[in-house]
Amino acid sequence: MLETDALGREHEFSSPPRRIVSLVPSWTETLFALGAGDSVVGVTEFCVHPAEQVARVPRVGGTKNPDVRAIAALRPELVIANKEENRERDVERLEAAGVRVFVTYARGVTEAVREMRALGRIVRCARAADALGDEVESLLAELALRAPARRPRAVALVWRDPIMVVGGDTFASDLLERAGAQNPFAGDPGGRYPRVERRALEAAAPDVVLLPTEPYRFEESDRRELLELDCPAARTGRIHILEGELLSWYGPRMPRALMTLSKLFSS
Repeated sequence: MLETDALGREHEFSSPPRRIVSLVPSWTETLFALGAGDSVVGVTEFCVHPAEQVARVPRVGGTKNPDVRAIAALRPELVIANKEENRERDVERLEAAGVRVFVTYARGVTEAVREMRALGRIVRCARAADALGDEVESLLAELALRAPARRPRAVALVWRDPIMVVGGDTFASDLLERAGAQNPFAGDPGGRYPRVERRALEAAAPDVVLLPTEPYRFEESDRRELLELDCPAARTGRIHILEGELLSWYGPRMPRALMTLSKLFSS
């Protein structure tokens, strides 16, 4: 079986890998959800779901500073990485140590489903991956049919000082739009996660502001402070703290993320 990763490299799998190290928290959760958790022999410090199961798996450092020596010592048959979350040089060091690395890079919901299906085939859990993928695709079709003529403008912050927001060409931005909103920063020249001043945030005139609990942990005090903004979201109180994983994690959270965001955008 051949599978192509996000770098365009073909990987041949004659049998499912029995020893997997995941450097991507959302894919770690996905592997367990698909039924391949017994094959996971190493995870990062940020792989916290499913909590009980990953607590028993050895840690190999963070997403940005994995311990290559520790990973190699686990004798993995496959390491799962992500172009955004993991550094290119760490992938190169792992491959130089003789470790096979499958790189992912979903920048939209459809891509995330495609990569999830690929992982399902690799670990021989295609039926579970296809069922989850079908559920996501069914929700996407349903949401597209009932999309309002006037989509609310939704801004998702990812950092506080400086203020950083979700820009275009990201999974999170596509998720917002698929759930029924428009992201006013999707075309921002500042890139995928632009820094913005308070006045730029107000000028974007968001109808909804989302404050996810990761990577920066926004709290109620942040929400109260942002209620002082001069924008529609502040005037109507539509500034919401959001479970951070719903905005940025691929895999089994995608159906709930789409439904949760859709309700916030239609309320």
